[in-house]
Amino acid sequence: MSTETRSGNTELKGSIELTAAMVLSGTLGIFVVESGASPFNVVFFRCLFGAIALGLYCLVRGFFKNHGLTPKKVGMAALGGAFIVFNWAFLFEAYESTSISVATVVYHTQPFYVMLLGAVLFRDKITATKLGWLVVAFAGLILVAGVSVSDFQDGAKSGYLAGLGMALLAAVFYAFSTVITKRVTGVRPHLVALIQVVLGIPLLLPFATFGDMGGMGADWGWLVGLGLIHTCLMYVLMYSSYQKLPTAKIAVLAFVYPAVAMLCDWAVYGHSISLLQALGIPLIVGASLGVNLGWTFGPRRPAPEAPAGPAAGTAPTAGKPAAPAASASPSAPASPSAPLPSEARTTAGTTTADDKITIGESR
Repeated sequence: MSTETRSGNTELKGSIELTAAMVLSGTLGIFVVESGASPFNVVFFRCLFGAIALGLYCLVRGFFKNHGLTPKKVGMAALGGAFIVFNWAFLFEAYESTSISVATVVYHTQPFYVMLLGAVLFRDKITATKLGWLVVAFAGLILVAGVSVSDFQDGAKSGYLAGLGMALLAAVFYAFSTVITKRVTGVRPHLVALIQVVLGIPLLLPFATFGDMGGMGADWGWLVGLGLIHTCLMYVLMYSSYQKLPTAKIAVLAFVYPAVAMLCDWAVYGHSISLLQALGIPLIVGASLGVNLGWTFGPRRPAPEAPAGPAAGTAPTAGKPAAPAASASPSAPASPSAPLPSEARTTAGTTTADDKITIGESR
């Protein structure tokens, strides 16, 4: 089998894995709502069942050997996990106060908060193009939210407005987790996720109300599903696909998640969005793709041409030694801000799980 065929088969497998993971993400809201449990109870049991499933998976795969963890890395992963588990709680609360559709679309403004946090915390430069995409996304957010100034004075809308705030807060917490977790290098992402869900158990214990769990009966199945399907299985599929796909394809396939979420919300609960709200969705999607893929609003400026050097075999100019012909330059080292995890592929055009955690990932 040729190299091109193997590469094509690998990318196809990655596309199937990521599509499946995003479809599972899109059904997350149904499991949350149908469980009937409070948001903090849902997150607590998602962490509990998810930790058991992920722990067994890592044990079977031998990930605890040569794990690459240090006390500092564990601490950073745990700090990111604190933001992740509360991000889940706020998002699940937003499902109840607004709808799965609206909360999911608003939540997908998260890449822009990652960009802003990078500028504030690490002085990353925000170009005029990125600022333009931020304005486009904000315009889409206003349309999707479907609120006006008068709604803030209407007491009947207070619950809906609070739900929008919860979705935005969830996106901000996700951004904090992303910025922190990307500093955990040289560790399998499965182990980072395991640390985070294990931390969520004692962290959420004071907020869980187990007295409300009596008489759940078959509804326990929804909570078990959140741990086994939407935590363990979904993460395994995502992290596997990230090693096989280029950035552009990951960025596009990530939007299968909100599309499936909106379809499920309409099919199961009859929730739909207005035409005005629908106009905001392509703005948010387009802006997110623009930031992730480096799109510009106008034609790119051509790169300046480097001055031509002396042809091979010509005599050196006086005072200048001749450049060596056909010297092999060593490959450039990986960027310190995006190191490769221990099992990441290094084939050109592929990406790592650490790099792609910001692109529409539900976590």
